[in-house]
Amino acid sequence: MNGIESSKLIDKNVTVLNRGGYLVCTSIGNVQFGSPPETIKDTMIMDSNVPQIYVLGSKLFDWIKGISVAEIEFPIYYNYFIRQKKTTIICTEDQFNRMKKVLSESLFGPNEFDLSVDFQSKYDTFIPDLSREMKYFRQNRKLSDLVSFGIFKNNKFTIKGVTVKQQRDKSFVIIDHGKKIANVPDKIEYKPTYDIGERLSEPYMPSLFGVTCLGPSHGFDPSENTSGFIIWLNHQGTMVDPPVNSTEWLIDSNVNPKYINTIILTHCHADHDAGTFQKILEEGKVIIYTTETIMMSFLRKYSSLSNVPISYLMELFEFRPVKIGKAAFINGGQFDFLYTLHSIPTIGFKMHFQNQSLVYTSDHNNDVSLHNELLEQDVISRERYDNLQNFSWDSKVIYHEAGIAPLHTPIDYLNSLPVEIQKKIVVYHIAKKDFPKDTLLTLAKFGIENTLYFETKPPKFEKAYQILGLLKHLDIFGDISVEKTQEFLDIVVEEKYKKGDLIIEKGTEGDKFYIIYSGNIYVDSGDSKATTRKIYGAYDYFGEVALITGQVRAADVFAETDLVVYTISMDKFINFIVGTEFERTLQRLSRIRTGETWNLLSKSKFFRHCTSTQKTWIESIFIPVEDKAAGVLIQEGGKSDYLYIIKDGEVEVSKGSEIVATLKRGDLIGSLQNVHRDLPDEFCWSHSAPISLFAMKRSDILIFVNNNPGLLMKLVHDFI
Repeated sequence: MNGIESSKLIDKNVTVLNRGGYLVCTSIGNVQFGSPPETIKDTMIMDSNVPQIYVLGSKLFDWIKGISVAEIEFPIYYNYFIRQKKTTIICTEDQFNRMKKVLSESLFGPNEFDLSVDFQSKYDTFIPDLSREMKYFRQNRKLSDLVSFGIFKNNKFTIKGVTVKQQRDKSFVIIDHGKKIANVPDKIEYKPTYDIGERLSEPYMPSLFGVTCLGPSHGFDPSENTSGFIIWLNHQGTMVDPPVNSTEWLIDSNVNPKYINTIILTHCHADHDAGTFQKILEEGKVIIYTTETIMMSFLRKYSSLSNVPISYLMELFEFRPVKIGKAAFINGGQFDFLYTLHSIPTIGFKMHFQNQSLVYTSDHNNDVSLHNELLEQDVISRERYDNLQNFSWDSKVIYHEAGIAPLHTPIDYLNSLPVEIQKKIVVYHIAKKDFPKDTLLTLAKFGIENTLYFETKPPKFEKAYQILGLLKHLDIFGDISVEKTQEFLDIVVEEKYKKGDLIIEKGTEGDKFYIIYSGNIYVDSGDSKATTRKIYGAYDYFGEVALITGQVRAADVFAETDLVVYTISMDKFINFIVGTEFERTLQRLSRIRTGETWNLLSKSKFFRHCTSTQKTWIESIFIPVEDKAAGVLIQEGGKSDYLYIIKDGEVEVSKGSEIVATLKRGDLIGSLQNVHRDLPDEFCWSHSAPISLFAMKRSDILIFVNNNPGLLMKLVHDFI
């Protein structure tokens, strides 16, 4: 396990949970403060078991991690279905209204929806009555049957003699029958906790067709990662229902997250959607495939959690609505989607790629006996029944969930299928202890080292597809023409290096432009003041400045790992970029970029979440500014067309006549959010002595933010 420790008792009444949040021992049982994803896995293994009372912190969503810190869905399931008890949530009035929406969407699905929008044609395609099926699974339950809310009045709430009081600094005091027993911070820190399996000795090279299990089990299994997987197609990855910590796991396993360019979201239960926003907030814009019904449910849920409008959330990613009855094409594979049998709208799919086929059920009860029962009770129509019976058992690979009926397929049913079918089934969403010992079924195994590879006929233009994938991931070539694309295929050359090889020698003349396909490089400028190692990875580029300026190479470049790069010789590169925006960017970058600018960004508290690619982009929009006299950079109440980062000197931040902060080297001057939205600044930013800055124009900032919208949310919310 990576970083997994036992939850720690920090005083006689307070335990810090391994995954985040706090438990306070009271006379009425444990009370949990904050609930990041999967903290139920921490409490399930304790003698005191899963709490029934939860107190929400002031923030329900952590933008830096991209996860909910009020994920109470699984504790509610556990308390209600296993212990036959209600869960109590203590919160403010505003949080009560927001959590009602979140939990209603998660537990029971959307109230109203028109499923016909998800089908190719409502006139000639069968549309199941999901509302009727959801009503069956709901069994007339209401939210109030599962949850009760305690609302803070005058910043306190009392339950059975235990009072939770919120202080001015938002921290909590717990008083048990008149006696103060604990103080708990308001800020809920989420701590990634997951099994990484084996770290690869060299960076992972995506395969032509394979499947990597991100988690084989379910949300109630404390010993295994929750279900999710990656489909590798044409050397690119698609995450299916990414669990929390997926990106951290990829990095720790030596897999570059940039290889994952798409997500398929099957439904909005917490064990399937909790990691989606983590991926959304990474570099660039991820593409999400799902139906319009499921997407709107997802957006309503996370809009309520984050308190951000749906329209703004939709700017953070690209949504590609899928249609039932119409194939979608992802990374060269054909995906045919279908609605499965579950308690909320859920999709599965069948995928064809070259001579291979794979079917994925998502959460779905495939037990024929249940189908017969639903048909007899008129819950489903004969058409829906036939539709369910027509499952694609003929696929070469079958990824099938298993779990507790009626929401999931019983493992006994899968184990009763014909031998030839069992041999093709990989089972996930089940704890290892519940998997039968004598079976021909295969249990999904977590870890990049357990990736399943399937013998596949290579596509006709496989190498060209790989090369063009470089262009797709390089924002510098975002506006490239078809003619230039053809030229790119003609001028690039593949080169390979071993770990430790010297690729570029400092002081030599520039002769090539490099784009990394796989592996990492280390740039050593010889700067003794450097505070961070300059590492570049897949889809980063290097070696361009010497080609533009004619100067000798300014640094040694080594292969940090085994490396595959595509290079372009100097003459062909100069000809390729002439007249493009990239040429102008490189000319500006060549005048600005030094080891100092990289160190400045690396040490900056504001830009610490930037990747190496994003830092390079920011360097390219820097404009040096030297101001030897005292002055005002941004007026209070005025709009600014610039942001600044301090190179040398100090800047005072004031409101009215009061100085609220003094900023120094590496600090950001101005509000990124205000400049982005063209809003007036609420502070005055001034200096009384000479100062050295780098300025960034609003027009350049807008382009950067529009291409990295998730970063904006991280940067802004890190300082709120």
